[in-house]
Amino acid sequence: MDNQFKIIIMNNFKDRGKIIGEYIKENFKTDDPNIIYAKNVRFSNGEGKVILGESVRNKIVFIISDVSNYGETYEMYGHTNHMSPDEHFVDIKRTISAIAGKAKKIIVVMPLLYESRQHRRLMRESLDCAMALQELERLGVDSVLTFDAHDINIQNAVSKMSFDSFFPNYQVMKTLLKKEDFRIDKDNMVVISPDTGAMQRAIKYANMLGLDVGMFYKRRDYTKIVNGKNPVVQHEYLGRDVKDKYILIVDDMIASGGSVIDVATEMKKRGALGAYIVATFSFFTDGIEKFEQAYKAGIIKKVYTTNLSYMPVEYKGKPWIGVVDCLEFVARIITNIIEGQSISYLVDSDEKIKELLIEHNLKFSFKRK
Repeated sequence: MDNQFKIIIMNNFKDRGKIIGEYIKENFKTDDPNIIYAKNVRFSNGEGKVILGESVRNKIVFIISDVSNYGETYEMYGHTNHMSPDEHFVDIKRTISAIAGKAKKIIVVMPLLYESRQHRRLMRESLDCAMALQELERLGVDSVLTFDAHDINIQNAVSKMSFDSFFPNYQVMKTLLKKEDFRIDKDNMVVISPDTGAMQRAIKYANMLGLDVGMFYKRRDYTKIVNGKNPVVQHEYLGRDVKDKYILIVDDMIASGGSVIDVATEMKKRGALGAYIVATFSFFTDGIEKFEQAYKAGIIKKVYTTNLSYMPVEYKGKPWIGVVDCLEFVARIITNIIEGQSISYLVDSDEKIKELLIEHNLKFSFKRK
């Protein structure tokens, strides 16, 4: 089976792709992980192309790309430019073009779904995520694999192409429970949704952990637009008392982090012991200074986030950042697809999390920090 597939790793996932390759070798008991590192060529005027160094004829081809990787740069007219999601997505299309219809099947793995926050139209605005998926479908892509899609209903934009969104809940909770030494139950923790959009995720975590759930909603000033969106005037809270309890704030992504820190600050004012934040993707678009300050002030205890999206090396060593390793998870998904096995148990991990929680609560006694 190990000669029937090829995994194309884009530049934006190269280091993590090598680790996935090691897991693939272990899964298939082989010395060759069948990985191709795509060569992205950028001309001095900004134009580009992708070159594949070997044939993929009649192979199942996986293309893995981190469209959020702003650490990738190129030179244009003597200036250094950081690559945007748009440019990464174009490189995916260039790679499909380089395959030239010779592959047996093409599966695009985008841990962060391109333009996933622009998933619906509320006014006269673009519908970018749907258009991107439809374009991949027209290019002959058979399947898109992503993680924690901002809105799973976006799969309805395509009718022929398969779409799967995986949730790294088990990996997140396994890491959190390994690090934290207090009981996680209704007496000690409340799950908080930072806004109405994240409520489904918060309910999911609350059900898995047997906790109560609360919600903040953002009251915005719709007369102004700042950085492309209406500024938040105030956060309003709906939920149970959080005095002398830890809170778990759950969301799919952290951009600047302003909202989650505002929520954590408000919870601290209400007597919370501190906030644990869980986000599949963390970009820290305005830097990490506000998080550093919130950590020193005891407002946040830790931010748990995955290595599915790019993070500068210097951030990973911060005491308030807990990096959740999901690369073995990605390798297992790919392995199951190649072997024609079910991936259902990889999508739903609720029972495994409940077992972890029971074991954790038996092992540790609650301690106020």
